[in-house]
Amino acid sequence: MEKATLAAGCFWCVEAIYQQLEGVEKVESGYAGGKNANPTYKEVCTGETGHAEVIQITYDPAKISFLQLLEIFFKVHDPTTLNRQGADEGTQYRSSIFYHNDEQKQITEDVIKELDAAGAYTNKIVTQLEPFTEFYVAEDYHQNYFNENGDKNPYCQMVVRPKVEKFQKVFKEKLK
Repeated sequence: MEKATLAAGCFWCVEAIYQQLEGVEKVESGYAGGKNANPTYKEVCTGETGHAEVIQITYDPAKISFLQLLEIFFKVHDPTTLNRQGADEGTQYRSSIFYHNDEQKQITEDVIKELDAAGAYTNKIVTQLEPFTEFYVAEDYHQNYFNENGDKNPYCQMVVRPKVEKFQKVFKEKLK
């Protein structure tokens, strides 16, 4: 098993997507890239800790590659908006990849270079590439959030559900 740590805005959105992929064993919502240990959601929301909302994916590279995880990453959020995804704004919502080794770093650099060269987006990709240092698991109520609260939470209905449904159509061959 290997790990990938990705930030693509609100962790509820991307957690719900990556949980559905064949080869993904576990997805946890949490925080990475900040300056203090064991941050709380309330602290991260201030934007002062430097943490991003992330998901940490445990996956089987024999079933799904890091490159395939990145393909999905770059299609399920806007990697061209600095510190923002939709109405969510602040450094905690930045687009970032926390690489765990040199191979992940090189693959990510190559993908970003290829997408920019191909003009895949109107604007240049601003996704940050940061070395992984520490992952802090978010509070229990953030785990599996969409699956447990999708029908009750208006944010999930208006923001998360459309992203999940689009993902399911585009990547149906990769679903569990």
